[in-house]
Amino acid sequence: MALFTADTKDIGTRLDVFVSAAEDVSRSAAQELILNGSVTVNGKASTKNYKIRSGDVVEATLPPPEPIEALPQNIPVDIVYEDDHLLVVNKPQGMVVHPAPGNPDGTLVNALLYHCAGRLSSINGKIRPGIVHRIDKDTAGLLIVAKTDAAHTGLAEQIAVHSFTRRYRAIVVGNIREDTGTINKPIGRSVNDRKKFAVTEVNSKPAVTHYRVIERLAGYTHLELTLETGRTHQIRVHMAYMGHPVAGDPVYGNPKHTLGLRGQCLFAEYISFTHPVTGEIMSFGAELPDFFKDAMRRI
Repeated sequence: MALFTADTKDIGTRLDVFVSAAEDVSRSAAQELILNGSVTVNGKASTKNYKIRSGDVVEATLPPPEPIEALPQNIPVDIVYEDDHLLVVNKPQGMVVHPAPGNPDGTLVNALLYHCAGRLSSINGKIRPGIVHRIDKDTAGLLIVAKTDAAHTGLAEQIAVHSFTRRYRAIVVGNIREDTGTINKPIGRSVNDRKKFAVTEVNSKPAVTHYRVIERLAGYTHLELTLETGRTHQIRVHMAYMGHPVAGDPVYGNPKHTLGLRGQCLFAEYISFTHPVTGEIMSFGAELPDFFKDAMRRI
């Protein structure tokens, strides 16, 4: 059960829209909660199209989440490197990293459980075994997976002190005039839409992205971006804040600039780290995927 008190910015908002944002659920899920009597306004049942007034107290009771179990699935996966301690994987665009509500299977974790015969680190539990860091569903590219808890711990320590090197390629909207630059702006959950992240001083964490122009295209810029920190949606949020959203980004971008893509034109092309067991410097790169090349051809 959760209580929310509406303020002036919420006045006139439909109840289903208010609940959707407050509880971070879909609008259809919010409507079902209202229909089932799991949402009240000032202690009374209401309708989905009720317009919020200042000071309204909205109480929402969500059903307990259905348990999710990650099971092995024979799904092809592009293994760039593998040893007894870790793997480097080239994740395709459209693949979710680990199971979650709405994506119970078909994920990278399901594929890795099959490929590794269940031998993945247990630190992140049964739903995210081996997952040290993530990239978004529609962001393609390289990420590291830990097979053992010792490797996982060593890799996580490197992430904490920002000693990983993670480099991306992106096509962003508009012409960036500076050849190089750094965006040093904190990122936190958006106060206007809990499903989004934003540059904000409220409940945020430091975020630093370095960029370099590779090529200026007609109405777009091809960038190389290096992460100093690893916040959720960091590159996408920072570029949107700059006024140059990633082309094809369905959340932070402009629907006029999809370039025929099914998601953001963003690719994790290079990663470098110290092997947590051997101490060797490991560096891996990957070729630009077809969707990225196709977007450039369309431009």
